[in-house]
Amino acid sequence: MTATPAKRGLMPLMIGAIGVVFGDIGTSPLYALKETFAGEHPLPLDKPHILGALSLIVWTLTLVVSVKYVVFVMRADNRGEGGSLALMARLSAALPSGSRYLPTVASIGILAAALFYGDCVITPAVSVLSAVEGLKIAVPHMEEAVVPITVTILIGLFVIQRFGTDLVGKLFGPVCILWFLAIGALGIHGIASAPAVLAALSPHHAVLFLASNGFTGLLILGAVVLAVTGAEALYADMGHFGRPAIRLGWYILVMPALILNYLGQGALLLKTPAAVENPFFLLAPKGLILPLVIMATLATIIASQAVISGAFSISRQAIQLGYLPRMTIVHTSEHEIGQIYIPLINWALMIACVALVLTFKTSSGLAAAYGIAVTGNMVITTLMLALAMRVLWSWKTPRIIVACTIFLTIDMAFFLSNIVKIGNGGWVPLGLAAILFIILTTWKTGRRLLISRLTDGSLPDEHYSSLVASGRVARVPGTAVFLTGTTEGLPLALMHNLKHNKVAHERVILLTVVTQEVPVVADDKRLEAREIAPGLIRLTLTYGFMETPDVPKTMALAKEQDLGFFYEPMNISYFLSRETIIPSRDQTLPLWQINLFAWMARSATGAMGFFRLPPGRVVELGGQVEL
Repeated sequence: MTATPAKRGLMPLMIGAIGVVFGDIGTSPLYALKETFAGEHPLPLDKPHILGALSLIVWTLTLVVSVKYVVFVMRADNRGEGGSLALMARLSAALPSGSRYLPTVASIGILAAALFYGDCVITPAVSVLSAVEGLKIAVPHMEEAVVPITVTILIGLFVIQRFGTDLVGKLFGPVCILWFLAIGALGIHGIASAPAVLAALSPHHAVLFLASNGFTGLLILGAVVLAVTGAEALYADMGHFGRPAIRLGWYILVMPALILNYLGQGALLLKTPAAVENPFFLLAPKGLILPLVIMATLATIIASQAVISGAFSISRQAIQLGYLPRMTIVHTSEHEIGQIYIPLINWALMIACVALVLTFKTSSGLAAAYGIAVTGNMVITTLMLALAMRVLWSWKTPRIIVACTIFLTIDMAFFLSNIVKIGNGGWVPLGLAAILFIILTTWKTGRRLLISRLTDGSLPDEHYSSLVASGRVARVPGTAVFLTGTTEGLPLALMHNLKHNKVAHERVILLTVVTQEVPVVADDKRLEAREIAPGLIRLTLTYGFMETPDVPKTMALAKEQDLGFFYEPMNISYFLSRETIIPSRDQTLPLWQINLFAWMARSATGAMGFFRLPPGRVVELGGQVEL
């Protein structure tokens, strides 16, 4: 059993959180300030603009991360788990049946998940590329090698995923602690050369910047927001480390190091405006640039690893909650339940990341694509937070309006500043999110419709006894387990077995696997059995959305709980239904969506592998279902 955050020491948890949770936001100094001044809308490199931009970055980190996410959003957990799907599940469970908010909660939760996948594609590409670009300064003649080296690192990163992150994970914390100490020290070194930069800590410089730059100031927010990329990871990875460890790591080390480094870069620009080419690397003494490039590359690999692991985690949640078809899930650690590997997701992310690097070629080009996914997620998180304040915390309306108006004003300003980037790369995360939103909603809708069709076309449980007693069905020894997605009616495989094979086992179990909208289900709540007729038992196995079902292992619990049958592994046959989807005349979905659902159903991992059924004891029976 994996140790929960509460049972593990706070210091080890904080070290782990610094490595995994803060990897993305911790590498933002590589490109955030550079894009603010040298991006699509260059700013004059004078004192008012430098202090104003720095003040915007400092107060964005303070209001968005320190206040919104760390203080408020992380309170909206689902039994310790965070992330958009976890919050969606909790809100859906808390809302009364038939509530007008339920469809909205589901839609924005799915959209947030779709945008998160876009973030997972862009983060490794822009992070690693921005680190390797340091070679242009350290070793100028290697400029042409930047893209090939980046592609090689990314391919290697995805190739090693199948070996798991258990060993690499132990290095995450120490390497990232060294990274934050280094960038903080560089910041102090820069500040010492131009202490006047400390004036940027005053928010009035941010206000003056926006007031004096008008529409251009709004557009610059599209670069400033790059400083908070990865803020969603604080919430999404909360289940692995716990709220206290993440908060402690942020306030004690990560936030101070980031602010010091941004101020140090600003001080460099005050002294040497030409350093805008790459203020992060030029902040370091010349002899330390190459070691800093190596350390930055390691840090960006860690940041990339964090979002790749997040993509695996959210994919498993989506599968368990019924938004994605079954996929092969490999557990890469015997001790950590959260360490999983999903081959299909891994290779899809690798192809997309490499394609982005080869297409955009520079971190500046990719930065334009980065902001929309991040800011879109920020807006959705605020909307879900407002509902959590009402439904989960019972806040009064005026209090909700005050808090969320502040957050939503900031989020919308950042989002609108990124909308103008659609033609310059912003279409990438929006296109990915649109495709994934269609896939997620199609599977959920199709599965609901399929289960409805199967239920309508099945015979009631009570007919089993009469079918067996008709004299046309032979009884054979042993136990037959029929997996079914419904909790009522005889499954298709059982009806085919009775009709065509004319055989019934002496004991028949109708098995349904149910996923609850909680992360983990206790063992004593795992099984529920009831006898429908002599020799016929309906068994329900319940899992949380963070768990991977293991049917044989769970059925063994029946020995301990006296559920009306005796579990004998070598005396059980598992029967699965394989439905072929065909369009009906009275289609309830568009033809293209039915064809998409049918293709996804054919491509899904078989129930035998997903539920860990013993291969030699499985029988599949097929049938056609009209949608």
